[in-house]
Amino acid sequence: MEYEDGIPCLWMRGGTSKGAYFLASDLPDDPAQRNDLLLRIMGSPDPRQIDGIGGADPLTSKVAILSPSTRADADVDYLFLQVFVDQALVSGAQGCGNILAAVGPAALERGLVLADGDVTEVRIHMRNTGEIAVARVQTPAARVSYSGAAAIDGVPGRHAPVPLMFTGIAGSMCGTLLPTGRAMDVIEGIDCTLIDNGMPIVVMRAGDFGLTGQESRDELDSNSPLKARIEAIRLIAGPMMGLGDVREASVPKMTLVSRPQAGGTIATRSFIPHRCHAGIGVFAAVSVATASTLPGSPAYDLAVRPADGRFLIEHPTGAAEVLLEIDDSGEVVGAGTLRTARKLFDGRVFPSDGR
Repeated sequence: MEYEDGIPCLWMRGGTSKGAYFLASDLPDDPAQRNDLLLRIMGSPDPRQIDGIGGADPLTSKVAILSPSTRADADVDYLFLQVFVDQALVSGAQGCGNILAAVGPAALERGLVLADGDVTEVRIHMRNTGEIAVARVQTPAARVSYSGAAAIDGVPGRHAPVPLMFTGIAGSMCGTLLPTGRAMDVIEGIDCTLIDNGMPIVVMRAGDFGLTGQESRDELDSNSPLKARIEAIRLIAGPMMGLGDVREASVPKMTLVSRPQAGGTIATRSFIPHRCHAGIGVFAAVSVATASTLPGSPAYDLAVRPADGRFLIEHPTGAAEVLLEIDDSGEVVGAGTLRTARKLFDGRVFPSDGR
């Protein structure tokens, strides 16, 4: 059997997601062979992923591939791959800020980066989009520590903080922050903001769909007419954002916004793109926060903007904190967030034989 001795693998929680972290040198160089292997590791396509390590949810069927950096301004290269649950599809069309949260710790665990003091800065080249993120990892006694007092909504308990800072993420996939050049477009009669500040998303008022914006994930996932209407808008928005035909793509994400209910900046329900997210992705949260600063956006009048740049993006299981750096002209010039991560196991994973 191929890979009968298994493949070295770190299984880690990054933010509100879980994924398998590999060294590129342990996987096939050919993308088609690599993707076939990852499908067999995760157990896709199968709604239960019963014959693999995937958790039957897009949030737990993710992969990070790490390698020594190809750039002088970074310490490690990171390629994110979404392994679809019920389709034989592996996509690198987008990044993932939650899985990114564990890249710094994983790079230290695998010796790609050496600890430097009690806190080690790891510069990460995000290969999906080409930008650099800086993660600050707790490394007392020259080892990664996962213990701490930081808490993020959607994850039980408290853990070591992993602050992440980003620059130059505007237009990560679309080439510019507002691909149409407008803060608002109307698609199928719905006001939309088409925006990309690290993640291409479409921002729409929940109220325009007859919703409160406080519906549960299960309520939204079971609302087939709503999902069909959102998908129709997505298929039109994709080409408008320069993403082409997005029928088989995982972007743009579709985000419904409403007034905050728990002291945050704005409330969200995010589709990724066909299932409602249990929380919200890091880069999607950055894009929503940015949209809430744009006069004319559906998010603008619903948002309670903070004075200190700490935007709390409410979601079904809590809120995600986004830090925005805004210049004197009101333009967002930098963004950051606080995540946590944890090593779940370190060992070898055994793929099915593919029969």
